[in-house]
Amino acid sequence: MSKKLGGIAALLWAINLSAALGLIALLYFSGILSAAARSEPGPDASLLSLAGSATRTPFPTVTPIPPPTRRATITPWPTPSPGPSVTPMVMPPANRQVIGRSEEERPLEVYRFGRGPVHKLIVAGIHGGYEYNTVQLADELIAYLFDHPEVVPGDTSLFILRNLNPDGSARAMGVEGRANANNVDLNRNWPYNWQKEWERDGCWIWRPIEGGEYAGSEAEVQALIAYIDAIKPMALISYHSAALGIFAGGVPDFPPSIRLAEAVAEVTNYPWPPIDTGCDYTGNLTDWAANTRSIPSIDIELTNHRDTDFAQNLRVLQVFLGWKP
Repeated sequence: MSKKLGGIAALLWAINLSAALGLIALLYFSGILSAAARSEPGPDASLLSLAGSATRTPFPTVTPIPPPTRRATITPWPTPSPGPSVTPMVMPPANRQVIGRSEEERPLEVYRFGRGPVHKLIVAGIHGGYEYNTVQLADELIAYLFDHPEVVPGDTSLFILRNLNPDGSARAMGVEGRANANNVDLNRNWPYNWQKEWERDGCWIWRPIEGGEYAGSEAEVQALIAYIDAIKPMALISYHSAALGIFAGGVPDFPPSIRLAEAVAEVTNYPWPPIDTGCDYTGNLTDWAANTRSIPSIDIELTNHRDTDFAQNLRVLQVFLGWKP
């Protein structure tokens, strides 16, 4: 009996021990799962946490790019300044011819060198006192040719009109001397592509000036037209100032004028093609000569309003005297 009771007690002890161990294991694993639940939220919780905590980065501020600045209108003429100092040159009376009179009855003087049948013409002073250095250059060339008549080829006659606008140069040296006595720009009065008024953008703007009452209205222009028709030059140079370069007469282009411009450009530093300011040159001498008389013609602009560029223009003279279309 006692052995049986001992076996039963041992069995109960074993059962109690097993239960205790099971309870301990249950409590242990419950603690691990609880800790894991607290420290690692599931996928949904993680996404919610990110959604709630994220902040948007704003787009950077965009500074608009301004449109390109419109290029300023080029004014080819500098701010008006006093004209050149003038020491009148005493011109010899030989070879001198008066071809007409200005609006105020001043003589328009031409000097001739050579007696050949090939006639060539140089015109200066079309803008009077504003471009008086062109008159001074003409006087220097005239004096040089009196001293060196041999430079003119035997088949050539060279004519130099020293001042087409004596009224302007008598009135003032500088901007006030540009127009003739009727306030007309003599290089806007020629009867080809003529306008009384024109768009001033890119053009000379320092004083009000016009193209005349009608094409060819001015006494100076009328006199030179008659003279050109009388002598029939085969080439023409019109001197101006300042700085824009060499212009070939002809609208549309007149190829012989372009060839003459190219020949002169070879021996000078004047810009060719000329500087384009956007000006519409209406009613000018060289376009009239090229398009209505088929005369190769160019405008040459001196470097400034003071100097005559004499050395350069002796080279121009040499090229001009020997040039053929």
